Amino acid sequence: MSFRLRLLVFISAAVVSTVALVTWNASSSARRAFESVSAQHTASLVEQFRREFARRGEEVVRRVEGLAASDAVQRVAVEAGRDQPDYSPYVNEAAALAATHGLEFVELVAGDGTIISSAQWPARFGYRQELVLQPQDWKAQGAFLKREELPSEAALALVAVRAVTVRDRPVFIVAGLRLGPGFVASLVLPEGMRALLFPILDPSALVGAPAGEEAIASLVYEVRGTRQELTRTLALPGGEETFQAIPLFGRERTLLGVLLVGSSRKELSALLARLRWEGFTFAGLGVALGLVLSFWTAARVTRPLERLAAGARAVAAGKWETRVDIRSGDEIEQLANVFNSMTGKLVEQRDRLVQTERVAAWRELARRLAHELKNPLFPLQITVENLQRAREQAPEQFDEVFRESTATLLAELGNLKAIIGRFSDFAKMPPPEKQAVGINELVRDAARLFEPQLKAAQRPPIELEVAIDPHAGVIQADPDQLRRALRNLILNALDAMESGGRLTLRTRKMEGAVWLEVADTGQGLTPEECARLFTPYYTTRRHGTGLGLAIVQSVVSDHRGRIGVESQPGKGTTFRIELPEV
Repeated sequence: MSFRLRLLVFISAAVVSTVALVTWNASSSARRAFESVSAQHTASLVEQFRREFARRGEEVVRRVEGLAASDAVQRVAVEAGRDQPDYSPYVNEAAALAATHGLEFVELVAGDGTIISSAQWPARFGYRQELVLQPQDWKAQGAFLKREELPSEAALALVAVRAVTVRDRPVFIVAGLRLGPGFVASLVLPEGMRALLFPILDPSALVGAPAGEEAIASLVYEVRGTRQELTRTLALPGGEETFQAIPLFGRERTLLGVLLVGSSRKELSALLARLRWEGFTFAGLGVALGLVLSFWTAARVTRPLERLAAGARAVAAGKWETRVDIRSGDEIEQLANVFNSMTGKLVEQRDRLVQTERVAAWRELARRLAHELKNPLFPLQITVENLQRAREQAPEQFDEVFRESTATLLAELGNLKAIIGRFSDFAKMPPPEKQAVGINELVRDAARLFEPQLKAAQRPPIELEVAIDPHAGVIQADPDQLRRALRNLILNALDAMESGGRLTLRTRKMEGAVWLEVADTGQGLTPEECARLFTPYYTTRRHGTGLGLAIVQSVVSDHRGRIGVESQPGKGTTFRIELPEV
């Protein structure tokens, strides 16, 4: 290759690299700025939704309390206080009360749960309303979400419950407003954003998904599975859109709806396309300029360029701190200075990126740990409060409450210990200390360890099947780490069989490898869950840390093995570990 050609290539590469770096930096800055503004708008809209939700809840409570104080309800309460009440004259009373007090749903319910009158479904007269039979201080209870049955559909309602008592016989008022598209339409949306409310009232169907935007429905289903707030960027027919999905819960943490706050990324895509086009243009101009300069400077810049070429090779080899010292007093020296400036910026950006990644990793760990520890802390607080309340209000029952509460405290403390142990195990995974391990004996030990737990009276019946291949033989492995991995898989299988089933432990001798299988007949997993199953902190269980299967994969990988999963919803799950013989 001629020097002129090499010079052309070098200059062109330098220009293109610089333009690419600047373009990438500008694109990254634009993306970060856009996402920051979008996050602020989304947070503002979510806060607006919560304020409006709280305001409407207060309005529902105010109207229901006004309804409870009305003469009509007092008459019903007086009738309910009689020894043999006759509710037939009040069958249509709820409809009139709903119109008077501006409520869409009104039901008058006797103290035994019998519906006296229903505005939304008059035919429910005489049916049972189980909600009011739950032990609850309804006067202190604010408005909450509820699935409301209608003659032809089910609706999402924001309701409150109040009681009117005459002669120690209460009449309950269950009333509220529909939470639907009208509520979302009342929100003030910034340009480029939208809010969608999806009631989850039918477990087999999703109501209200926009036509052609199936990805939104998938996100709602994902929230229904995880029961957590999620943020996803979806590819829709109108362009990419970032959604924050917020689950809406009713009483007893029943998932009744999902709020989606979407922010269009169309403007960001257009800006990035423009930056890329300008980057290509400037890169092309740089190549053309390099062609002219290479012929003009070939005779007088050989030595400085050789040093520059050596410096470029050093940077390409990963030595970003490389500097080139050229004092020619012309453009070559300037080129060397630009080169040095470029490498300095690369080092600075590398250091910033490393620091940013470290901070992000610590923040993610802190967030995960805080989330996992928060779940057991709430029952601990409630248990202590129950002990205090029993001590003050019912001393004669304190011993019984104390026994139940200490059992709860010990169970939740065990959960805390297990969570901390999982994080500790994941953080301190040592390299394997290999020795000869009999794979069949390892499986038998695990079976003996879990057999008493499977036969415990309080557990659902689980049948244990151990299928041993006598030719599986001995492998070189760390026995402690393999035991830990096998126990994690067995515990995962037991959690999947809440109603009982069959647990199968199987070994197989394959060509050049040994297979170890753990199979259950539990609820199974979807393909999407299988794809993400070994991701750290991802879990399909309500109280899982998401580290158990990540630890298993780490152990298998350290032993130069492979792990796979086969599962179908409702048909169980099989984990297969393949370990080399040598």
